[in-house]
Amino acid sequence: MKKQASLIATLLLPFAVLAQDAWPSKAITFVVPYPPGGPTDLMARLIATPLAKKLNVPVIVENKAGASGNIGTGQVVKAKPDGYTILLAASGNLSANQFLYNKLGFDPIKDLAPVVQISKFPLVLEVSERSPIRSFQDYVQFARNPENRATFGSASNGSPQHLGGELFKTTAKIDISHVPYKGAGPALVDLMGGQITSMFDILGSSIQHIRSGKLRPLAVTTKGRSSMLPDVPSVSELGYPDFEYYAWHGISTTAGTPKPIITRLNAELRGIFADPAFKEKWLEIGSEVVTGTPEQFDHFIQAEARKMESLIKGLNIQLD
Repeated sequence: MKKQASLIATLLLPFAVLAQDAWPSKAITFVVPYPPGGPTDLMARLIATPLAKKLNVPVIVENKAGASGNIGTGQVVKAKPDGYTILLAASGNLSANQFLYNKLGFDPIKDLAPVVQISKFPLVLEVSERSPIRSFQDYVQFARNPENRATFGSASNGSPQHLGGELFKTTAKIDISHVPYKGAGPALVDLMGGQITSMFDILGSSIQHIRSGKLRPLAVTTKGRSSMLPDVPSVSELGYPDFEYYAWHGISTTAGTPKPIITRLNAELRGIFADPAFKEKWLEIGSEVVTGTPEQFDHFIQAEARKMESLIKGLNIQLD
């Protein structure tokens, strides 16, 4: 009888905690592990306003940049698991960085609780409009010729642009030299100027240059075509059916946060993304609209982590 009572008390504990201090009753800190003004920051600020209205408490965006997002992510890992600190994480924070850094100091899968996936950004393989490369087939042929010394630029070592390019190299069995930059902007400048051959860039970052004619898109890296570039084929339909890569984002919180809080957060966020006006804003930044349950996001993160582990360890990429 005592054991049964103890079990019931344990099962009811999360609800008792909520009853004592109804969530939310104060401001929520929304950590962005990147500097202000970037795409991740923009997404957080787009979400924060409607989320604050739904929860009836302030949602304060706090930028904690550094170490490829590890500093801000670590802050959420160490936070009290009460639902008052949430993280807008990029794909690297939850899947790749644990294999890029030997001294990360935390396990993003064990130490964070997934709430919801919120974005899926196609990458686009692109060249300068001055380039003699006119198609994806031209690009592969060009890269297979060692005399051409084909290159691809990226925002940095370990960035989605870098890892997407490396995954394509591995899949296509071609050699293209990686040229890392300090940000996507300088890489795009050199790409348009002809200093590098190509770039696998996040579509939202390059779309204006593509529309202005300064860059020529050859293929997108998602399984299907992008609604933003419906006439541009996907790599998978051009002879590499198993190839798929994209940058993504999601919202997580500290591991141990009561499930009712995570369920409420998930429901409110999915409600935001169901709003047609919000969807339109989201599509404008270059992302597909993606939502789901916390369990679906958890399974997705683990699958992505396995993919990144295989790629990063296979290429022996280390950032510390």
